Amino acid sequence: MRGNEDRASQTPAPLEATAWTQILARYRQPSTARGVLEIALTIIPLTALWVLAWATLDVGYWLALPLALAAGAFLVRLFAIQHDCGHGSFFRHRLANDWFGRVAGVLTFTPYGVWRQLHATHHATTGNLDRRGRGDVGTLTVSEYRARSLWGRLRYRLYRHPLVMFGLGPAYLFILQQRLPVGSMRRGWRPWASTMTTNLAIAVTAALLIWLIGIKPFLLVHLPIVLLAASVGVWMFYVQHQFEHTIWANDGAWSLHDAALYGSSHYDLPAFLRWFTADIGVHHVHHLCSRIPFYRLSRVLREHPELRDVGRLTLLESFRCVRLALWDERQGRLVSFREARAVG
Repeated sequence: MRGNEDRASQTPAPLEATAWTQILARYRQPSTARGVLEIALTIIPLTALWVLAWATLDVGYWLALPLALAAGAFLVRLFAIQHDCGHGSFFRHRLANDWFGRVAGVLTFTPYGVWRQLHATHHATTGNLDRRGRGDVGTLTVSEYRARSLWGRLRYRLYRHPLVMFGLGPAYLFILQQRLPVGSMRRGWRPWASTMTTNLAIAVTAALLIWLIGIKPFLLVHLPIVLLAASVGVWMFYVQHQFEHTIWANDGAWSLHDAALYGSSHYDLPAFLRWFTADIGVHHVHHLCSRIPFYRLSRVLREHPELRDVGRLTLLESFRCVRLALWDERQGRLVSFREARAVG
């Protein structure tokens, strides 16, 4: 697997990926007290900012909108906590993880049970060219793109366009698509139960707030919160795997642990952004050991600094990932449409 060899030569880790899973196991134990604290540090400011945004609407939207956007940042953090619950890593007991995940899913517009199953598939298949299409960002190889019709290539280019990928796409995904168990409709009653109970809880909560403050104030406050959180969430997921020297391989050459370590980025953000995103940028460590609570990921890097440069992306460098759209199997890296044309 050429991409794997290139990765090993560019950002070497001192041990094989499989060996790291054993080392990282010692960081897995969650703390209930820390979990409760992190929830309080997220829910209380989110609620306060929502109320302040509503209360300042009469002053002017120039004040209410920034407050709503600030609340959106805390909603991103809540989604990261829900994400940890889905991995069973936030609380010691599965019941606590699942019930808080379900409650959080009402606020994040994400049916917890369906999302957890899709995300587990993502972890089990990331970087596998033969198992694409569930819980990942759609990615074609250069040869697959060239084999498509003109209409097929146009559709793919529209899908990968930044305005769609980080604007229209997240809004559609969180507000509309997740109202049905898309991708899980034939898996029995559980996906439907997860989705419909979440939808019911969302509808009841929204109806209550609209009854209290009116539909216009509700939309002016809540819509920007949801849209910002959705776009940031999709952006974070995108840069975690859509960077130049990620790993994609067919079944025969694919390795779960190598794809986790070298196919996931270390998104090295400024400290305040790491806090709001709950260190999910330390994604290579997360994929190697998904049971590590997010509040221990930074400790892993402190105690194992050799992992810091594996797949490292700075905030500035991450913006260059937007142009990447196709997997070049010959070069073992993601390339842009322009680069794909240049190599013929």
